[in-house]
Amino acid sequence: MVDFRPTAYVFGRILIVLAILMLAPAIVDWSAGNANAVPIFFSAGITGGVGGLIALASVNGLKGAFDIRQAYLLTAVIWFGVPVFGALPFMLGVPRLHFTEAYFEAVSGITTTGATVIYGLDSMPAGMNLWRGLLNAAGGLGIAFVAMIFLPVMRVGGMQFFRTEGFDTFGKAVPRATDLAKQLLGVYLGLIVIAALTFAAIGMNALDATVHAMAAIATGGFSPRDASFNEYAGAGEYLGALFMFLGSLPYVRYVQMMNGDTRPLWRDSQVRAYVKVLGLAVGTVTLWRWWTSDMGFEDTFREALFNMTSIMSSTGFFSGSFPVWGGYMLVVAFLVGMIGACSGSSAAGLTIFRAQLVWAALIQHVRRIILPGRVAPVKYEGRTVEQDVLDALILYVSGFVLTLGVLTVAMTLTGVDITSSLFAVWTALGNIGYGFGPLVERTGTFVDFPDAAKWIMTLSMLLGRLGLLAIFVLVLPSFWR
Repeated sequence: MVDFRPTAYVFGRILIVLAILMLAPAIVDWSAGNANAVPIFFSAGITGGVGGLIALASVNGLKGAFDIRQAYLLTAVIWFGVPVFGALPFMLGVPRLHFTEAYFEAVSGITTTGATVIYGLDSMPAGMNLWRGLLNAAGGLGIAFVAMIFLPVMRVGGMQFFRTEGFDTFGKAVPRATDLAKQLLGVYLGLIVIAALTFAAIGMNALDATVHAMAAIATGGFSPRDASFNEYAGAGEYLGALFMFLGSLPYVRYVQMMNGDTRPLWRDSQVRAYVKVLGLAVGTVTLWRWWTSDMGFEDTFREALFNMTSIMSSTGFFSGSFPVWGGYMLVVAFLVGMIGACSGSSAAGLTIFRAQLVWAALIQHVRRIILPGRVAPVKYEGRTVEQDVLDALILYVSGFVLTLGVLTVAMTLTGVDITSSLFAVWTALGNIGYGFGPLVERTGTFVDFPDAAKWIMTLSMLLGRLGLLAIFVLVLPSFWR
């Protein structure tokens, strides 16, 4: 029998932190004399009150380390439950969304997807745009903890491979988890501050620089501008691409760099593969766009660099005319979005690590066909990959592709055209944030999608962020016995 009290206690404490975060946008609007501060203060009161009551009611249940079932349950409760309260400012204040859209927006922020149902961001109160940025920042930090601490132990999609690096932080290693968390927080906040100062230096106002910095490092994609980075073409695109890239590298490598060892970053095979695939995508799209349009080479390169980095890092910012690109560029975008960036970061998709293992397993299988008697184990960075890791990987990749197909068909049944459906599920399941198709072209948002389609996207965002299996396992009766 699962003891729910530890999960409830942690969830209550997280809600208290969420309420404290709400005070920042409330104070911003209050300082500006904007009446929107009142509903945000009210949202903070509700969130903090509920969180406090939950924590008090379950404080006696926190004993020792979490077991594996509690780890699964906690991750699901956090990612499904926190957006309920994160949606309150959107419902009670401007833009006064109904629950479906408010929950969609909050889930998109927390999962660092970046898809939005709000059009008219430029005229929204500053506090509300700050709240969207804070959702991205909080979600990115939370994802980093899940990626580094929970998923390797939960054996989700081959992530147990990383337990061999000594980051198994359950049980006896809890003090190490605390140290790791402190260093990670320092790195994360440091990158945001550096990005914000850099963006301010090129002319962004304080709000734009802060929100864009949080969204870039969290690979979240929420912008306070309807036109995203189009208002900061040029230096803004180059710097935006840089910080999106930095935010999509393995966080553990930054922690190691803080401890004085830079070698693991440069030797990390998934980082090298990430650079190669991204470089290939940017290079080929640049040449194709330059050959087939009348744009100059530098403009074409800059636009391709920014947008391809945004897609592969699963951020969701855009610049130029990329949302209406088609043909070859759209195929490349679809593929790199599916692959994603590095495991152990806030980026999503299948991730480079899984793509590398799939490729290695495929090569091994081909060699066995050619030379049946040859023993050729799959290796990653010189280490043999165990069969249970490969089994989890194959299950995850198969589930990802199958889920993409099933949810796309389900969305077409809501009345959405096939192109908009496919890319809506693609962007949600991969936490990418981009929209393509007829229903997106008018506003660049998902506001024109029917409510049923928005709920499919919301579910897709959560499934993609938690690695599918971390959610599917909860519906198995054997989990609860």
